[in-house]
Amino acid sequence: MRRICTLLIFFLAIRPGATFAQTDALSLTLSKAESLFLKYNYDLLASNYEIDQAKAEIITAKLFDNPTLEYENLFYNHETKKFLQTSYAYGQYAASISQLFKLAGKRNKNIKLAQTGVKLAEYEYFDLMRTLKFELVNTFYKTYFSAQSVKLYQEQISSTDQLLKAYNIQLKMGNVATKDVIRIKSLLINLKAEQAGLLNDLEDHYKDLKLLCGLDANISLSLIVDQADFKNGLLDKVPYSCLLDSARANRADLKLAKTDLLYNERNLKLQKAMAIPDIEIGLSYDLKGNYPEKYTGLGIKIPIPLFSRNQGEIKKAQVGIAAADMNIKKQEALLENEVFNSYKTALRNEKLYEEIDPAFSTDFNTLISALIKNFKARNISLIEFLDLYDAYKENTLQLNKLQFERMSTRAELNYVTGSNIFK
Repeated sequence: MRRICTLLIFFLAIRPGATFAQTDALSLTLSKAESLFLKYNYDLLASNYEIDQAKAEIITAKLFDNPTLEYENLFYNHETKKFLQTSYAYGQYAASISQLFKLAGKRNKNIKLAQTGVKLAEYEYFDLMRTLKFELVNTFYKTYFSAQSVKLYQEQISSTDQLLKAYNIQLKMGNVATKDVIRIKSLLINLKAEQAGLLNDLEDHYKDLKLLCGLDANISLSLIVDQADFKNGLLDKVPYSCLLDSARANRADLKLAKTDLLYNERNLKLQKAMAIPDIEIGLSYDLKGNYPEKYTGLGIKIPIPLFSRNQGEIKKAQVGIAAADMNIKKQEALLENEVFNSYKTALRNEKLYEEIDPAFSTDFNTLISALIKNFKARNISLIEFLDLYDAYKENTLQLNKLQFERMSTRAELNYVTGSNIFK
């Protein structure tokens, strides 16, 4: 009995709840991660430049066409055997200046089309932000709970390793059976193998989080979560109809689809206007090559729309309107289905979480302590002890998974509604 007590002293000292030394790391809350994301995310920064490019198109659309200046001079006078003479007696030159005037409001229509292009770029930016922000929140909580699971494995590996050392001592003294030592070794190997898989996943999560926040690869992260965030939210107080209305009012992808329709409508007006010829007015002067000498003339150019009346571009614009209208219907159907599915999933996860007794984890830890006492008193076998200890691990992992899925579905509701219902 004394030897068994000695054996358990090692195990009790490092049972779940023990602390581990941690290296210095960047403490990162979700709000801080979102702040870094908005400032340094490469995809957002690149998309923001596209908005500036679209705004530059407005500047281009507002500009008038440049006037055209033409000049022609006598190159070589074979009579005088001189080059480039310009005098009235021996030279000759002609010059003209012309300006193109666009008709049918083409300039204004181009400006409106460019302004709509800016709106398209802005909605693409906001939709990208909505998507990446959901990915950020989802990755943040996935990383946090993965780290908690890795910590659990580390605690159990340390505990099992100490238990194995104690049993090896007792084995040499002939107080325990070899099969018990083999069972503990097998458990330790399984724990290390499972932890290795989790560590690989955790490193991938850290990589994704750093990329989203624009952080250097060599930075070590320590995620901090306010436990108040895990409390029941307002989901049961927000009806589905309100979520659907919020999605219709705030979803950037739906606004993008509607703006695309407007863009095609304005493009059709522009293409119809392009079928109307523009007028070019010019003023010319000719020293001696025309009648009378020192000729001054006023000219007008206008193409005759005999063959090309911009039929192809008009047809393309009409097809673009039909396609954009169909895309709006598709986005509306997609929106409704996403909101409904996310709402049902969130309700299911909330209900499952509420059904778990808040004291369950505490009771389970108390059960572990009682289990150790029973093992010390030899009321249970090593196999029973290890089985229940493994059940403790599975219980904690399942709770971590459930809490992650719960927070993930909340983030998904924000994503599908285009709002911040859950902060």
